[in-house]
Amino acid sequence: MNWTKYTIAFCLLLSFASQAQEVLPKQGAVDLALEYNYDIRVSNNDLEAAKNSASIYNSGYLPSIFAQGGANYNDEESQIEFVDGRVQDNIEQTTTSYNASLGVDYLIFDGLGRRYNYKRLQEQYNISEIRVRQVIENTLLELLASYYDVARLTENKYNLEQSLAISKDQYLREKYGYQYGQKTQLDVLNTQVNVNIDSINLLNIQRELANAKRDLNVILGREVDVDFEVDTSVAYAMDLTYENMLKSAKERNALLLQAEKTVTLSDYDLKINKSAWIPSVGVNGAYSWNDLDQTTNIDNPFAFAGRTATGISAGVSVAWNIFDGGLTRTRVRNAKIVQENSNIEKEFVEKDLERNVSNAWETYQNSLFILEAERKNVETNKVNFERSEEQFKLGQIITVELRLAQVNLLNAVNSFNQAKYTAKVAELRLLQLAGQLIGADY
Repeated sequence: MNWTKYTIAFCLLLSFASQAQEVLPKQGAVDLALEYNYDIRVSNNDLEAAKNSASIYNSGYLPSIFAQGGANYNDEESQIEFVDGRVQDNIEQTTTSYNASLGVDYLIFDGLGRRYNYKRLQEQYNISEIRVRQVIENTLLELLASYYDVARLTENKYNLEQSLAISKDQYLREKYGYQYGQKTQLDVLNTQVNVNIDSINLLNIQRELANAKRDLNVILGREVDVDFEVDTSVAYAMDLTYENMLKSAKERNALLLQAEKTVTLSDYDLKINKSAWIPSVGVNGAYSWNDLDQTTNIDNPFAFAGRTATGISAGVSVAWNIFDGGLTRTRVRNAKIVQENSNIEKEFVEKDLERNVSNAWETYQNSLFILEAERKNVETNKVNFERSEEQFKLGQIITVELRLAQVNLLNAVNSFNQAKYTAKVAELRLLQLAGQLIGADY
């Protein structure tokens, strides 16, 4: 079999087809996902909300300033009866009043609860940042696994196209040989069956490839039917060591960092609850203005036409909840339990991470070993097929034996492709555990 001529023909065909299709490099796919992936967009919005919650405006450190004002109008008619029997009726009196005030309240000291609460908000924002990074890492791993699946199916499709071309060539040889009396009809039927089998397999792989591309488009956050080609090359990070991966995981793993932040939050919660035992001190001040206008239709030496008053008020308040029925004591005890649980959870995450890194490292090393074994297997089956093809042309083997060598070579090439991308995905999983996936060589 001459693999070279089929390779050249397929590459030429692919070059014409690629002019009408988008070539999506790995880094380009990563950039699209970072901008348009739905999970990443939602997590970025959650991070923005956490940023708002962690601002100084939500801390309780700023004073509260209030302003209020009002106006009243009263028009009444009355009748007065004096002790000497005189009656004064149709007395009309109109009163108009206005008031306004501007005040400020500020809590000077609340037992340090506000201080620890503000630090807690900052830590919650830090956790939100780590969670966004975790979402990005999970998305990138899913994206790249899907990308390499498309690459694998692309190469498998290419291999099946080659196999189909070989089967068609064999079918023509057997057909011509039968016409000249050198082959039997059984030989022709066998090669025709091979053509049908390869055609069906090619249709199936084309369907799988189309579905895989749609899956990748969903992760990229774009239209599902956009067609594209992918980069099938793979580069491995051969400088990885188990010691460095484990050390990096303990320093940068997203789950472990969140567990550590949760411990910090539990510390702040305990201090916030303890602050209820300490007195709080606050100050307040206000400036007020009042204006009153009054008119009447009778002479009254005691009546007044109007009054205007302004004033400033200020005060200091101290509050100390000496005994609240044991509520604070209960909250403090429960906060200590939560603190202990968070430390236990952190310890578990550390041990679980060590196990996962060990498993991922062993999986990666096994994948590299299998990759090299499959590479040698391809070379062996290629030599076997070439020799079988020569023997077939010389009439030393029959069609079934040549077909067996052809199928073995096809299976070996597909197994090598599977091993090639499996090893790369295993490497990416290891990098994710070590907190090095973002910005790695994909």
